[in-house]
Amino acid sequence: MKITTYLKYSGVFALTAALAACGGSSTQTTSAPAGPPARPGSAIDLDSDQRRNLEPGQSEPTTIWDAFRRGNTEVEVAVNKYLWSATLEILEFLPVESVDPFTGVIITGYGTPPGGGRAYRATVLIDDPALDARSLNLSLQTRNGPASAATIRAVEDAILTRARQIRNLDASF
Repeated sequence: MKITTYLKYSGVFALTAALAACGGSSTQTTSAPAGPPARPGSAIDLDSDQRRNLEPGQSEPTTIWDAFRRGNTEVEVAVNKYLWSATLEILEFLPVESVDPFTGVIITGYGTPPGGGRAYRATVLIDDPALDARSLNLSLQTRNGPASAATIRAVEDAILTRARQIRNLDASF
C-alpha cells in the first residue's frame, strides 16, 4: 500500500515538473512580479529606455492583468444586426438555449414549427458583419438526425428575406 501511494505522489510530482518545464522562454524585457496591474509611472512599468529597445513591430509585453485595466472598453461586434434579428424572428418557435451576440452564435432546443409535425433544433452562426448569405451558417437537426438540405435552404432563405426587409424598413426612417 505504501508503494502505491509513493507511486501516485511521484507521478503527480513528475507531471507537475514536466508542465512547469513547458513554460518556454519569455519575450518580456522586464521582470514584473505577479500581482495587480502596474500603474503608469510605477517601478514595474516599462520606462522609456525599455520602450526604445523594443524591436520594430514588437508591442509592449502584455500580461493577464491588462485585460482588467480600464481604458479599453471599446468592443467591436462582428455580427450583422439584421441577420441576428431576422434569425431570432424566424426561429421564434424554437426555445432559445444559448445566445452570444459577440460571437454570433444562437443555439436552440427542439420545437415544432406552426402547422408542422416534426420537431427541429437549430444552431446558427453569423460570422460576418455583411448582410450576405455567406455570413449565415445554419444547422438544423431533427430527433432522427440532420434535416434535409431543402429544409435548411428554405429556412436560410426565410432568414435572409426577413433580414433584407428589416434593413429596408430601417433605411426608410
